[in-house]
Amino acid sequence: MTSPLHIASYNIHKGLSQFNRRLTVHELRDRLGTLGTDIVFLQEVQGGHGLRARRFHHQACWPQTEFLAGHVYTDFAYGKNCVYDTGHHGNAILSRYKILSWENEDISAHAYESRGMLHCEIEVPGMATPVHCINVHLGLTEGGRKRQLAMIAARVHKLVPDDAPLILAGDFNDWQMRVGRYFHDELGLAEVFETHHGRSARSYPAFLPMFQLDRIYVRRFNIEAAHVQTGNAWHRISDHAALTAKLRPA
Repeated sequence: MTSPLHIASYNIHKGLSQFNRRLTVHELRDRLGTLGTDIVFLQEVQGGHGLRARRFHHQACWPQTEFLAGHVYTDFAYGKNCVYDTGHHGNAILSRYKILSWENEDISAHAYESRGMLHCEIEVPGMATPVHCINVHLGLTEGGRKRQLAMIAARVHKLVPDDAPLILAGDFNDWQMRVGRYFHDELGLAEVFETHHGRSARSYPAFLPMFQLDRIYVRRFNIEAAHVQTGNAWHRISDHAALTAKLRPA
């Protein structure tokens, strides 16, 4: 490929500002449009919510996956994870390129915490084999995350060839910084910011990032750039900061 693959990962907090005061999906779509990304990994995407649709009077922005894809991302996949009386939310992948296949696997570790792993194969121009893209939002307890990591590793071992390019991104809720070592030892993955800048990105809370909860892990890629999207235009959108990276096939 002549230009790098430009990706982003972002926990969008169901399209609401911190403390759920404002609907922010319109700002979010505008900001995503400025990045020029090819593939976007989104967590906490609201697939539907009757009460919020009535409260904010923006029927056109539901479901959020289609609204955020707009006219930029021609393909998208949404994995419904958490279902409740008024709607549902989950993970989504938006792509400028063709999504050849996708599946959402339930990796919930507890009955009270619904989580999923959205796995897409994407045909990227100039690359000999499809790119495997896995989007996750892990649980809040360490024991639950350990079980989820094992399920992620099992899927990669089973369905992703060792020589295939792989991107695994999302919100890992890894306060103790243990996920990276596991992925390196078990799957041969490198964390983009740690490799490029020497440490993982601080992404939470967005208005003053202190914690390294959001990550991008890759295999069979070289890293050209990695940035945290900060500033007032961004931290008004979600309680997490967006991460972006430029990658080239190794």
